[in-house]
Amino acid sequence: MSAAASRVLVVEDDPTILEVVVRYLEREGLDVEAVGDGRDALDAAAAHWPDLVVLDLMLPGLDGLEVCRRLRARGPVPVIMLTARGDEEDRVLGLELGADDYVVKPFSPRELTARVRAVLRRAGASGVPDGLGVAVIEAGTLRIDIPAREVTMADDLVPLTAREFDLLVHVARSPRRAFTREELLERVWGYSFGDTATVTVHVRRLREKIEANPSEPQHLVTVWGVGYRWDP
Repeated sequence: MSAAASRVLVVEDDPTILEVVVRYLEREGLDVEAVGDGRDALDAAAAHWPDLVVLDLMLPGLDGLEVCRRLRARGPVPVIMLTARGDEEDRVLGLELGADDYVVKPFSPRELTARVRAVLRRAGASGVPDGLGVAVIEAGTLRIDIPAREVTMADDLVPLTAREFDLLVHVARSPRRAFTREELLERVWGYSFGDTATVTVHVRRLREKIEANPSEPQHLVTVWGVGYRWDP
């Protein structure tokens, strides 16, 4: 996916913020559609499915969390949330609903643009770094088909978001190697800075989908004081 061909839906009820965000994203050559409330966002997505959504959590009528929930129910789409500084609980809930990342208000438009480009770049990647050549990874009944971007457990399809899949592939490709949260944020999300809670929430979501007992994971395990490790 090239940045010039990517369509971004921006959902923000503050006209000043909306104008600035749209202007910066259009400077990047992105095709931007802007709406001011949640219901218009769902209508716009249904009419023309976006490559990425920039979504404010505090919206009139239908709030951002419900919009995110309904978008995720329709299909996979990267979501970057815009949140107020004190809305930590909502940020975590948004990540648990499948959002890829969040940016806290007040934010730098350049930072948001960099996040958008990073998410689009990862969403358009194959999930396999060049030269590694591994097509399928198996661990017990879990099977990761990397070219197909498909995960199954005992032949049952496991529904993963694009970012969950990328995170799973990244750790599973290096069994028994401990990764810090900062490493994963940089290598999977493409950020050299950011809140590592994003990684923590995605790990928890992955465990709920691929572990027989998420509270006692057998594959995606915690390395205390370090981060996470994949045990085949």
